[in-house]
Amino acid sequence: MLEKPVGMSQSAQSVWTSCLDVINDNVNPQSFKTWFNPIEPVKLEKDVLTIQVPSMFFYEWLEEHYVDLLSKTIKKFLGIEARLEYSIILERADASGNGSTVNVPTLANKDSQNPSVAMPVSIGPEIPNPFVIPGLKKIKIDPQLNQNYTFNNFIEGECNSLARSAGFAVANKPGQTAFNPLMLYGGVGLGKTHLAQAIGNKIKELYKDQYIVLYVQSEKFSNQFVDAIKNNSKNDFFNFYQLVDVLILDDVQFLSSKHKTQDILFHLFNHLHQAGKQLIFTSDRHPKDIDGMDDRLLSRFKWGLSCDLQPPDLETRIAILGKKTYMDGISVPKEIIEYIAHNIDSNVRELEGALISLMAQSSLNKKEIDLNLAKQIIKNFVRNITREVSIDYIQKLVCDFYEMPIDIIKAKSRKREIVQTRQIAMFLSKAHTKSSLKNIGKHFGGKDHSTVIHACNTIDNLMQIDKKLRGEVDALQKKIKISMT
Repeated sequence: MLEKPVGMSQSAQSVWTSCLDVINDNVNPQSFKTWFNPIEPVKLEKDVLTIQVPSMFFYEWLEEHYVDLLSKTIKKFLGIEARLEYSIILERADASGNGSTVNVPTLANKDSQNPSVAMPVSIGPEIPNPFVIPGLKKIKIDPQLNQNYTFNNFIEGECNSLARSAGFAVANKPGQTAFNPLMLYGGVGLGKTHLAQAIGNKIKELYKDQYIVLYVQSEKFSNQFVDAIKNNSKNDFFNFYQLVDVLILDDVQFLSSKHKTQDILFHLFNHLHQAGKQLIFTSDRHPKDIDGMDDRLLSRFKWGLSCDLQPPDLETRIAILGKKTYMDGISVPKEIIEYIAHNIDSNVRELEGALISLMAQSSLNKKEIDLNLAKQIIKNFVRNITREVSIDYIQKLVCDFYEMPIDIIKAKSRKREIVQTRQIAMFLSKAHTKSSLKNIGKHFGGKDHSTVIHACNTIDNLMQIDKKLRGEVDALQKKIKISMT
């Protein structure tokens, strides 16, 4: 064993110099120059030698390719109980240009357990503290993914085909497509969280531990940042998140008016995007419609692809219920599935909730699943929810009000009274359905989205100066609201 010279710094240098002599005999000159020359010995305390490496990537490479050589060499000079630790230079969250460091044990220190260093940030009991950097070949972070959310059980329809296709492309090549960031937005219960987590699960399936994937609710992200500020550990917060390869941030609308959290997300976005990392966001509305969101962050959201998830059409609703019954191993008559799909058209969550209620009623009360039982359940179920009206219903309501055939507003007539009736129906369709502008235009004879926008703006402007028109539109809106309860 090497005799330790007097003075800690000199001792660390002497031990490391001796180690380099051995390492130099066991690696080629180019590898030695690239991976060992930049290393600086920091300190030696008893049998623990700390060396400083210039980056997390540098540390990971050493642990993956040279861990056995390092382990044997350090034990040669410091004994069988010798341990090696890294001091890794990490970027600061600010732009000061200075580096901060974190000490990480090497895998060579323990044979069976994963050594770890905990960052001093309190997260709460619900989610394990993610601010842990284990000394493994690849940093291990719990992705916080629900394993039940996969592409296999995500039913594709016209309402979500673009989002699903983009998500699948991202899962196959994270950070390497034009869909970065990928923004998924739409109403409650339409599958945004399911699809976002399906992407993460697919990446883990395809690439195992090659990518660090993390799913986090925006509200949790904000709370973690607040805790980091309280504990004076904001840099630790930033340094942790910059290690993530695929960040899935759910419900970004909860960051509204939280300007400090938006600021850290802005800087984190820049860092991850520039490093080729994949970003996935979800929101209950288009980001531009979120009040209190910084313009510079909104501009980042628009860099990639934004996909709108619409309420499922009838065929998709039937497919969802069919898949649900198949996966649960239960048999439900086709007419019952179709009845539920016809009567609940708001979102997937309520659709599946109605099916579960039907199954529970049948099982607990030992009743056969028939149409009468389904009607009873649906009647009780829809009583407590606000139903979305269809474009077809609005067209019929408006045409009946103005005593005009429905077909005529779908035609290309330019007569003033017909054009205005068509515009009112478009205006009400945009206001009272979750349909896209493209879908609304499709229901009016294949008009494009710019025609729908023009119609909505025209009616909105006329209502401010035309008292008669305003009264008519208000009367129609009252009828629509009654039908939704």
